[in-house]
Amino acid sequence: MQRLTARERVEQEEAGRLHPAAARAALSKGRDAPEQRCPVRTDFQRDRDRIIHAKSFRRLKGKTQVFFSPVGDHFRTRLTHTLEVAQIARTIARALRLNEDLTEAIALGHDLGHTPFGHTGEAVLARLVPGGFHHARQSLRVVELLERDGRGLNLCRETRDGILLHTKGEAPLAAPGGGGEGLPATLEGEVVRFSDVIAYVNHDIDDAIRAGVLDPASVPPGVFDALGETHSRRIATLVAAVLDATDLDHAPRVRMEEGALAAMESLRRFLFEEVYAHPRTRRELAKSMGMLERMWEHFTVDLVRFRDTWGYPQGADRSAAPQDVADFIAGMTDVYAIELYEQLFVPRRWYIL
Repeated sequence: MQRLTARERVEQEEAGRLHPAAARAALSKGRDAPEQRCPVRTDFQRDRDRIIHAKSFRRLKGKTQVFFSPVGDHFRTRLTHTLEVAQIARTIARALRLNEDLTEAIALGHDLGHTPFGHTGEAVLARLVPGGFHHARQSLRVVELLERDGRGLNLCRETRDGILLHTKGEAPLAAPGGGGEGLPATLEGEVVRFSDVIAYVNHDIDDAIRAGVLDPASVPPGVFDALGETHSRRIATLVAAVLDATDLDHAPRVRMEEGALAAMESLRRFLFEEVYAHPRTRRELAKSMGMLERMWEHFTVDLVRFRDTWGYPQGADRSAAPQDVADFIAGMTDVYAIELYEQLFVPRRWYIL
């Protein structure tokens, strides 16, 4: 009798343990470019590992979440946000008997295409790039094309679908009985969609209080009563609200209890109005808008020069396009963007030795 590989044992274990509606690695819709399967890891585990080792993942540590380059070591960055989303998503997936590996891969990859300077940078590119710009679409572009020198990561279709559909922007999450338009194809993708909001509405409140731009007493009445006074209590409440409202045996949808969902959406709206638009938050980020706009103009006025200097090797057999400039800018960390701006536009002092 032939001995099973480590991957095959995991796939057998998934077949017996996971909910019938869960995604199974052995039944994945596969990759665009077929590959020999790994004897040790499932396809979803390989997706997770490829994302962790990607350059775009490492750059997340240098990208703003809300507060640009804060003084202090405890503020979130785009990387720590991603890790918090992954932790929350795995907790929910485990409790619902969904595929934790696929859930984690989607969570770790969901913000790979985010710009420097947070949503301010995204707003600049959305206005300037022909056809618009959204970080979810850019995250998909990163894993399909930009990583590994243009070869992409060749991820499974389920992972790519979850990355693309992890957010609907300002649209509210679906409540029990809500519609399914724009939802991911897998329940694991739906888990990440909820987990993303659960993570940022809580850690952004935490950081805003730490930064002194938010008085806890100004939070809408009833929100802390419904969700909890502390960061950990609010996350626990919202995770429990997902588990209590989700019944996969009768409805293959991930949902959240209506009262908790209403409180979370109230907190989300409050953040957009009182924290993300706070004068102290916007003051420095407004400067970043001008920086990115000027770099966009500089690069797009001569795409051949851009290609030869920044985009592609000399003599590359293709022409650069505005999308290539968007890829370059979106991939920058905050510090790299500032240093490049200074290199391009700030005159250097002349030293006589």
